[in-house]
Amino acid sequence: MAENTSIYTSPLVERNASKEMAELFGPQKKFGTWRRIWLELAKAEKKLGLKISNAQIAEMARHLDDINFKKAAEYEKKVRHDVMAHIHTFAEAAPKAAPIIHLGATSCDIGDNADLLIIREGLQITAGKVAAVINLLARFAKKYKAMPTLGFTHYQPAQLTTVGKRATLWCYEFAMDLKEVEHRLDTLPFRGIKGTTGTQASFLALFDGNQNKVDRLDKMVATAFGFKNICAVTGQTYQRKIDTLAINALASIAQSAQKLCTDLRLLANLKEIEEPFEKSQVGSSAMAYKRNPMRCERATALSRFVLSLATSPAMTASQQWFERTLDDSANRRLVIPEAFLAVDGILEILTNVLDGLVVYPRVIASHVAAELPFMATENILMAAVKAGGHRQEIHEKIRRHSHEAAAQVKQLGEPNDLINRLKADSAFAKVNFAKVLNSKDYVGLAPHQVDKFIREIVTPLIRKYRTQLNRKVELNV
Repeated sequence: MAENTSIYTSPLVERNASKEMAELFGPQKKFGTWRRIWLELAKAEKKLGLKISNAQIAEMARHLDDINFKKAAEYEKKVRHDVMAHIHTFAEAAPKAAPIIHLGATSCDIGDNADLLIIREGLQITAGKVAAVINLLARFAKKYKAMPTLGFTHYQPAQLTTVGKRATLWCYEFAMDLKEVEHRLDTLPFRGIKGTTGTQASFLALFDGNQNKVDRLDKMVATAFGFKNICAVTGQTYQRKIDTLAINALASIAQSAQKLCTDLRLLANLKEIEEPFEKSQVGSSAMAYKRNPMRCERATALSRFVLSLATSPAMTASQQWFERTLDDSANRRLVIPEAFLAVDGILEILTNVLDGLVVYPRVIASHVAAELPFMATENILMAAVKAGGHRQEIHEKIRRHSHEAAAQVKQLGEPNDLINRLKADSAFAKVNFAKVLNSKDYVGLAPHQVDKFIREIVTPLIRKYRTQLNRKVELNV
């Protein structure tokens, strides 16, 4: 809980996101990154011949993280410009370097590149957590790969599948998400050192018209931060479409999470599978018996929020005027951190839930048993015909008995008695009902599909994240 309880604070930080992700979007990380960009810019400029001393570089390097936020706030109140405020604050901490801090640069040479560094790290954290979710789903799928369960289409009983095969459907979506996050990481560019309107004019002047040195400066700073891609061209800002692409990758994770959590909530209603429920947990203030799927509901709520956020970067990107307009700033300060924080919260919840899913095999089997007689009618028909029956006559008998049994279930609330009706009919006397009603004969290739999916999709995809897979998550209430 925040110390000052009269001021609004973000539930994303207090209740959902991990400390790691919250710190990534905190002031220390942001402005510490600004200082690191100023340092690398100065180091590159020195290597390319500008009069910058080793003492100035060393002084900057000593003060990357000792940021006087109170002083920066005072400067910003005075100059109404956050970058200038932090230039002055850094200059006070490193007075020898004051003359060369931000030399030739514009605000977006610092702020935009810092944003891209933070987005990159956010995507890296996210990738590891998606991999952990995939691993848990794959483990669950393998354990229950052969357990028959009712398949549903239109939320009506359909052919059987297995509990594990259904889990692969959830898992595959997260696998697609991880590939998309990795693609964003592989292609994410550095804005580069481009100057006020992206023409690099100020740096061309600094280097006395030496275009080669300007190009080298751009690459040197990007390389210092591990970027292999640099924006081919920019205005004052990098293309805001890059934000759209990054947030869309997060929104895709939210889609997968909402699908998974919705299915788990429906399964909880059926009493087949439940999320973990603590020994002293209260499901309802009034109904003491309840075991509400509150974690999945919470992840669903956060997913909906992320999906709503995904429209904002697209609108921002589409409405940038010429080389830049400042109507992006306030929006991006909200959307980018909150999208990452919300998705991080979603993945924390999913890790906690999937690590403790509770399966009720007897309930699942009872639901299968209630519907299997209807699903088995074609096999029963074939068995009766093989035993000497007339196909059309057998079909009519099954049709009539099925309708009568359905009426017992729907109109009277009685159990499905179709098999008993068929057993009592002499036309089916030679049918081995125990054999025909083996539920495992109705799941097709589901167990094989689970093994193949894990072998061909999951294992290669998550191999690089092996140190991040066995996470334990304690949720904040």
